[in-house]
Amino acid sequence: MGTVGLGLVDCHCHLSDPDFDSDLDDVLEKAKKAKVIALVAVAEHSEEFEKIMQLSERYNGFVLPCLGVHPVQGLSPEGQRSVTLKDLDAALPVIENYKDRLLAIGEVGLDFSPRFAGTEDQKEEQRQVLIRQVQLAKRLNLPLNVHSRSAGRPTINLLREQGAGKVLLHAFDGRPAVAMEGVRAGYYFSIPPSVIRSGQQKLVKQLPLTSICLETDSPALGPEKQVRNEPCNISISAEYVAQVKGISVEEVMDVTTQNALALFPRLGPLLQK
Repeated sequence: MGTVGLGLVDCHCHLSDPDFDSDLDDVLEKAKKAKVIALVAVAEHSEEFEKIMQLSERYNGFVLPCLGVHPVQGLSPEGQRSVTLKDLDAALPVIENYKDRLLAIGEVGLDFSPRFAGTEDQKEEQRQVLIRQVQLAKRLNLPLNVHSRSAGRPTINLLREQGAGKVLLHAFDGRPAVAMEGVRAGYYFSIPPSVIRSGQQKLVKQLPLTSICLETDSPALGPEKQVRNEPCNISISAEYVAQVKGISVEEVMDVTTQNALALFPRLGPLLQK
């Protein structure tokens, strides 16, 4: 299927976030007007799995679900903590139940921010949770949608050691040289609108366009700090990549959507429905 003029794919967003409870229909309408053709909705904890699956039914073929256990758990900012194997155990039966309807396993990964993973034991438990989810993705033949805050190199090393197949590293904050190890392993990197104010600019310069996808991470990582981000802002990511690469926005849209189709094998058939 040719992707010329097809539109944009938001490869990582949190549509089940309470921030969208009151006006999700409007948010998705604005996304469609901004030429978004698919929204990849990721999970962080098992409590939101059912909500994500319901959204994927309600907006069938537009909101595409990923289920996974994030390295940081806890519903309130004050209650946030590093993930445990117990968190994963609660999630696995639900993932198994919906495995045929998932686009990917995610959001999974490592978060070595000192406030979440201050001890070696916490880091090791995060690794074990990620290893089990990499093995799950391999068994189900699904891609991985990956978080790696303050853990760029450990995350890429673990994914390579475990033989992870199709991988998206979202909002990568590691050094560009480390990202290039991911590129050599065939991984993709998604760029959020916050790139216009973040340190990710060097990364965009160095990454080949064939390894770049677009995301919003809505409601986080918007162009303005502390302002709710929305999927329609994905055009800001596309424009920024075009500017840095010295190419047209159309080429960025085309190549990043082709990349999303290669990364997520179930995406193409869903878009053709």
